Formats: sequence, structure tokens, C-alpha cells
Amino acid sequence: MISAFSAALTTYQPSFPPPLQSQTRNQTRIRSDIQTVNPVNLVTTTRRSLLHHSATAILLFSLSASDAFAESTGKFVEIAGSGGVKALVLRAGSGETPTDGDEVSSKAGMRFDSTYDHKDETGYSIPFIFTIGSGKVIPGIEAAVKSMKVGGILRAVIPPSQGYQSTSQEPIPPNFFDRQRLFTTIFNPTRLANGEGSTLGTLIFDIELVSIRRA
Repeated sequence: MISAFSAALTTYQPSFPPPLQSQTRNQTRIRSDIQTVNPVNLVTTTRRSLLHHSATAILLFSLSASDAFAESTGKFVEIAGSGGVKALVLRAGSGETPTDGDEVSSKAGMRFDSTYDHKDETGYSIPFIFTIGSGKVIPGIEAAVKSMKVGGILRAVIPPSQGYQSTSQEPIPPNFFDRQRLFTTIFNPTRLANGEGSTLGTLIFDIELVSIRRA
């Protein structure tokens, strides 16, 4: 789920959305923004230092919450076995941790450029449901969700190798214009030809895990 990206993306200082607040006990929430920020080494980077960097295309998203990161460390650390995904705990969880085969139900209210919230025609956020281990969701999101406990909120920085490798991977924006905006940023042929492929697909997700449904 994502929306029409203009071919030209203006560089500006990122303004991250506030930490998500749980609304129900059986849904997960996802918010996303597309912003331009310089990639930085976040293994020991604090939240404040991240906010001061800006320059290359980054997608901000929100999703669910979970386990391994049960306690907040106040800095970004790399999730073991994630392929380079770094995470910062915004709120520690205390519930269960999802595993392969579990279904995660989420609420997706996607924001772009800090101005646009996507909702369906009824005015409600479009739900996002996926099964961990199904291969339908980008690897970075699965790695982040599997590291969390229910009730927690985590900010994950996902490198291109763990992000979108094709336009069929979820989450996909339901709106044509949002999809175009995302894909023309990540798969921009001109910038890829210029050797920018290692930075175009960097993603940032705020993830809140509200509940899981066991397989």
C-alpha cells in the first residue's frame, strides 16, 4: 500500500510521526511517510542523531510490535540475523512474540511527506494482514516484527537488500499514485544507472504489534 510518487522527490528535513498508540487489542497499525534522508550507520546511532540527517530517498512506515527488543536501549541496534536491519525501541512490549506461520492483523494509515493519510472510502484506515514466513512481505518488516513483543513499538531502518526487490512485495499502496511515487523512487532507472541503488530503497518503519493470531 503506498501512493503516487511524483517522479521528482524534493529533499527536505524528515519529520517523523509521533509514536503510535494502540487502538484495539486485535489489530496492528501501520503508518508510512516517504522522505529524503542521508543513509547513516545506525548500529549505535541515537534517535536524535537520526533526525538530523537528510538527503536520500527513505520510506517511513508504521506496522506492528513484538519481542526480542523487549526493553528500550535508547539507541539503534542491529537485529541478529536480519541482514542489516537496525531498530530503536520506542516502547517495550510485554506480550507474546510472533513466529513463522502466525498471522498479523494491522491497520494501515499511510502518510506521505507528513501531509497525507490514506484511508478507504468509508474513512477508516485500510487493514493490512500478513502471515509471517509467507514471503509476501519485505524481509525487513518480518525481521523487525519477529524481534518484538505484543504491545511494543519499534522504529526499524531497513537497508535496500531487505526492502523492496519487486513491485509485488507487500505492503503495497492501494492508491495508484502512491504506488507510482514509491516505485519511481526505489526503482528509479536514471538514479540506478548513476549507481545510487544502494541508497534508493532504504526504509524506515515505525512498528506497533497489537496482537497475533497463532497458526
